[in-house]
Amino acid sequence: MNTSHFRKITLTSIIVTLIVIVLGAYVRLSDAGLGCPDWPGCYGQFSAPDNMEEITRAELLYPHKAVESDKAWKEMLHRYLASTLGLLIIGMAVIAWKNRKFIDQQLILPTLLVGLVIFQGLLGMWTVTLLLKPTIVTLHLLAGLLTLSLLGWCYLKSQNVFSYRSPINKRLRIWSRIALIVLTIQIFLGGWTSTHYVALYCPDFPTCQGQWWPEMDFYNGFVFFRESGINYEGGVLSTEAGTAVHVMHRIGAVLSLLVIGTLAVITMLKERSRLLIRIATVILVLLTAQIVLGISNVLLYLPIPIAVAHNACAALLLLSLVFLNYFVTPPQAKGDSYE
Repeated sequence: MNTSHFRKITLTSIIVTLIVIVLGAYVRLSDAGLGCPDWPGCYGQFSAPDNMEEITRAELLYPHKAVESDKAWKEMLHRYLASTLGLLIIGMAVIAWKNRKFIDQQLILPTLLVGLVIFQGLLGMWTVTLLLKPTIVTLHLLAGLLTLSLLGWCYLKSQNVFSYRSPINKRLRIWSRIALIVLTIQIFLGGWTSTHYVALYCPDFPTCQGQWWPEMDFYNGFVFFRESGINYEGGVLSTEAGTAVHVMHRIGAVLSLLVIGTLAVITMLKERSRLLIRIATVILVLLTAQIVLGISNVLLYLPIPIAVAHNACAALLLLSLVFLNYFVTPPQAKGDSYE
C-alpha cells in the first residue's frame, strides 16, 4: 500500500470532518443536542425511534423525556458521520504504520489523530450524559476544529509541497502564528456564546441593548466548572452574565478582523509567491463573509441557515490560516527543498 492511499484517505477525512462540524452546528442550533438521551445508541437502539412500536418502547425506557424522532435522527446522523470519520482516521494510522519504512511517510501526526478522535468520541458521550454542559460542548467543538487543522497539515505534508522561495519571511511567519492564535481564541468565544445560548442577548448592532457598555457579569459568564445534573439546553446564564459572554465575542471579532485582515492584506501586497497571495485572498474573503454572517445573525435573530454558515465559515477560515502557516514554515525533514 503506497503513500498515495494515505493522501487520498487524508483528503477524504478532511471533507468528512468539515461535514461533521457543520452538521454538529446544525444539531446544536436546532436544539437537537439531546435528541437521543443515551449514548452511543438512541433510546436503547442503534437508530432513532421511527415507528409507533419503537416510539412506545422509547417512552417506556425514558418516561421523563419526550420522544422527538426528527431531533433524534439529526443527532444519530451526526454520530454516524463522526464514527465514519473515526474509522477513516484509524485507517490513516494503519496505512502510516504499514508504510513507516518510506522516508516521506508521516507517523506521529496520524497516531496523534487516533488519540484525538478517541478523546472526541468521549466528549461526544459526555455532551449527552452531562446534559450539554457548556465546557464539554465547547471542548467538543474545539477538538473537532483541531482535528480538521491537523488533517489539513497532514495532507499538505503528505504532498511534499513547499511554495515559498528562499529566504523565508520570518516576520510573516510570526504574524501568521499570531493570527492563528487570535482566531482560535475567537472560535472559543463563539463556541462559548453558542453553548450558553446567548447569541441574541444583544439584539441590536453595533450597540448592545441600546448601550455601548451594558451591565455585565464577567465572573459568572466565564465559569468553566458548573454543577452536574443540570440540563443546560437553552442556557442558564443571567442576562448580565450572558451579555458579558456576547460582548466578549464581539470584541474578539473586532480583534480578529484587525489582526487577520492586516495579515491578509500585507501578504497580498508584499509577497511574491502566487500561492501565498491566493491563500491570503481566500482568507480575506472568508473573513469578510464571517463578519457579515455574524452581524446578520444578530439583525435577523439567528436564522439557522445563517448561523450554520457562520460555523462553516469559521472552520474554513481556520483551515485557510493553517495552510498559510504551513507554507511559511520551513521544511524540517532531510531531503526537503523549496520548489
